[in-house]
Amino acid sequence: MLKQFSIDYVMLPRQNNRRLTHLTDDPVEAEEFLMHLLMAGASIGEIRHEGKPLSGHQFDRMIRVAAERVASLMLQKSLGADAAQAKDRFGFAA
Repeated sequence: MLKQFSIDYVMLPRQNNRRLTHLTDDPVEAEEFLMHLLMAGASIGEIRHEGKPLSGHQFDRMIRVAAERVASLMLQKSLGADAAQAKDRFGFAA
């Protein structure tokens, strides 16, 4: 059975070019996985939904949301703020 989300990535792009794929049916898990890839400096190749590649806008939106969540978590940790404060002060997703 086809998974709802497929994310193609290269974990250590400077050291290898082995392309891996993460499969999940959960959109929140897909977003959290993208967050981990961003924090690790992985190369994100393609995101597919139900087997079809996301359009440029959809791809960018998923990456932007994941990046905003990473930034929000970093601000919360560094400033001792909660999610609502990070959103109010910096405009990042809570």
